[in-house]
Amino acid sequence: MRAGFPDFRLGNVLATSFTGTLSERHGDAVERIPTPHRLIDWLAVNGLAVDSCTTAQLDLARELRESIHAAATAAAIQDALPASAVQVINDRSAQGRAAAILTPEGKRRWRLSSASCVEDALSVIAADAISIIAGERDGKLALCASPTCQAAFFDTSQSRTRKWCDMNTCGNRQKKARFHANQRKNPRSAE
Repeated sequence: MRAGFPDFRLGNVLATSFTGTLSERHGDAVERIPTPHRLIDWLAVNGLAVDSCTTAQLDLARELRESIHAAATAAAIQDALPASAVQVINDRSAQGRAAAILTPEGKRRWRLSSASCVEDALSVIAADAISIIAGERDGKLALCASPTCQAAFFDTSQSRTRKWCDMNTCGNRQKKARFHANQRKNPRSAE
């Protein structure tokens, strides 16, 4: 990982983890892929290693990220999907040359074209977004309860009642705030 950049928020769902490369959208936004090299890092961490990335490809990636966020948010609140977001997701999905492969351990991995270009990796992310937004996977799209975050995430908990995109960040921050508020109301309870 390159020093000087915020850590990646990694989840179990590729598409919503990708939207997490811009966090705190309703507060002090944190851009986690500010440079082409940082996108290369994120893709590598997620099994989609590419050889290089241009500024134009970074722009394509960010456009896909925002389109997935818009469509996933709409799906989570059961609103109509934005046509422009759907178009971008479909275009990115169709433009790549990635193939699903089965590993000897029985896992699915992605093989990018021999040139390992960013567009191939983006097609994998777009295809993943399509599968969750279309409801093909077991789980439901939800929005983070943090007022400064409100990220779309894919809830695979048994009860489908998860409130936070990431318990270690948004959930922990809210629990701390609630604890400190209770301490101020009841100062004697800390003794």
